[in-house]
Amino acid sequence: MNQITTYRTLKSPIQVEFKDKGSRFLAFAYPVQTAEQVKKHVDDLRQEHHKARHWCYAYRLGVDGNQFRANDDGEPSGSAGRPILGQIDSFELTDVLVVVVRYFGGTLLGVPGLIHAYKTSTQMALENAQIIEKNIEKTVRIRCEYPYLNEAIRIAKNHQAEIIEQDLQLDCRLTVRIPLANAEACLAAWAQTRQIELLELG
Repeated sequence: MNQITTYRTLKSPIQVEFKDKGSRFLAFAYPVQTAEQVKKHVDDLRQEHHKARHWCYAYRLGVDGNQFRANDDGEPSGSAGRPILGQIDSFELTDVLVVVVRYFGGTLLGVPGLIHAYKTSTQMALENAQIIEKNIEKTVRIRCEYPYLNEAIRIAKNHQAEIIEQDLQLDCRLTVRIPLANAEACLAAWAQTRQIELLELG
């Protein structure tokens, strides 16, 4: 089986509007990486659109997509959060939050109508969003003596790895983020020098 080395997410936030029988559905899609970011976006929208009736949302996080949630926020069970999540999944996205803010227009839509409205508004947002492919990355910590620091950095750069932290004291300790597709080759190149020691694999 081929290892998955990239994932799809949004480049930047986007907002669209969908109307049905007087109700307005404002769909906001965001790139997110943590549940804390999700909470902040939802809280901000509740404040900004405090006259709305519902703030329904769904998100999926992580490259394995195992962290997700669908919230109906008072709409009939399964009529809002699940259709939103369904669209995130059909676009094969992760690290994405979609919040749909509903202003009630006076006419009840019924469960099928709600499912259609939440699904359509989410679909419109994701169709208009800029979707990007990002590398899944592996974070490692390495150690070497000062004379080998340049060699360690050169090997990292050759494998499109990014040095995110340097701790230069008695010896040199680097925290490096490597695209998963290049990780094996990069680690092998470091090991080959016999002077660069792997401390930790994330």
